[in-house]
Amino acid sequence: MRKIAIAGCLIMGLFGLFLVSEDSFAAEQKAAGSNKSLIERGRYLVNVGGCNDCHSPKKMTPNGPALDEARLLSGHPADEKLPVVPPNIFGPDKWGAITNNGLTGWVGPWGISYSSNLSPDSETGIGAWNDELFIRILRTGKFMASGRDILPPMPWYAYAKLTDADLKAIFAYLKSCKPVKNQVPAAVLAPLPQR
Repeated sequence: MRKIAIAGCLIMGLFGLFLVSEDSFAAEQKAAGSNKSLIERGRYLVNVGGCNDCHSPKKMTPNGPALDEARLLSGHPADEKLPVVPPNIFGPDKWGAITNNGLTGWVGPWGISYSSNLSPDSETGIGAWNDELFIRILRTGKFMASGRDILPPMPWYAYAKLTDADLKAIFAYLKSCKPVKNQVPAAVLAPLPQR
């Protein structure tokens, strides 16, 4: 009788573990499906929002410039220098901007801005960020949510109008991308040094 009771307890215990693991598996599958749809929504928003236009280096192809798939969303290449800016082309009575061929570096009355590395590299990209910081940056228009203003041509004021859910989706997609180690140069604020 005692052996039957022990065997019964073992069977019930194993059955209980099976039920718990089934529930855990179902919960994990539901979370993965939810995360997958969040990432897909983020991919859609990144593509229609034109993020690759400035944040992805380009390479020249027979059909013209194309995204460098190996460096998607990695920002202005660390080793790429901008051309020398002619003196006195920007000032209070002048306006305009100059960009490089990849559209990752810009010079204008505000100074020199370089597109940020949005890949999930933990040292040079957004790998160490959380979605709260990402949302705060886009809501405030401040570099790292407390520093200098985000410089043109980044239309942060348009992204600031997105819902938290959409910004979380964008962040989830960016975090799902391939990390690319690329230390983007620091911005240079106006007035620009004369060369």
